[in-house]
Amino acid sequence: MLSELQIIILALVQGLTEFLPISSSAHLILPSQLLGWPDQGLAFDVAVHCGSLLAVIGYFRRDVWAMLTAWLGSLARRPHDVANSRLAWWVILGTIPAGLAGLLLDSWVELHLRSMLVIALATLVFGAALWWSERGVAKVRDLSQLGVKSVLIIGLAQAVALIPGTSRSGITMTAALALGFQKSQAARFSFLLSIPLIAAAGLLKGLDLAQSTMPVYWNEIILGLVLSFASAYLCIALFLKWIERIGFLPFVLYRFALGTLLLVIYFWS
Repeated sequence: MLSELQIIILALVQGLTEFLPISSSAHLILPSQLLGWPDQGLAFDVAVHCGSLLAVIGYFRRDVWAMLTAWLGSLARRPHDVANSRLAWWVILGTIPAGLAGLLLDSWVELHLRSMLVIALATLVFGAALWWSERGVAKVRDLSQLGVKSVLIIGLAQAVALIPGTSRSGITMTAALALGFQKSQAARFSFLLSIPLIAAAGLLKGLDLAQSTMPVYWNEIILGLVLSFASAYLCIALFLKWIERIGFLPFVLYRFALGTLLLVIYFWS
């Protein structure tokens, strides 16, 4: 059972790192390695996933509703908002590569890649990739210019996030920036693209929890859900507000510092 302080810190970390391009797995490994904290457990995982999901749906509620109604209209061949139905289809298409990769490779990744060394190297390598992508081509495209090719490239990049330390949001934004999308547009599509995957991960973990015989501590679940929701919602709002102004360099530098710290811990422990 986690202490109240541990619940607060882990829920806030999960909520913030789910959407910032800095890798949630890199952060969640630190408490156990540095402080000897216990594994947060399946029930807590479900809670913070639900909190993050509610945050992104809540923040983009108007967009999600417009996309959903337009997408259903396109299926029924009724008059509909073409731009929003197309965006909904792009989210579906962009989710397929990561979904397939998760089904085929998740167990292998858990067995072979979930180590501090892999997380540290991925944090550094994909931090450098984010830096390169921001300094590359002119950032002039918006989401109306998404097409099959660009969506598949971003979707395939999202599948790479199966490697611990990559950062799902970081790698999708990296791919979108490299394709010339504006920073805020790259972030917006990354956040929308996260909804199906977070929902699927929460559902699978929820099914595992339903079959588990481990005790469920409802205080952990409720507190974890509320805090992860609040921190994730605030993170999305502030990130979209400031990203065009501050750029990605602060996150790149943070990733370099974090990756270096993890390497030091790995080789000195």
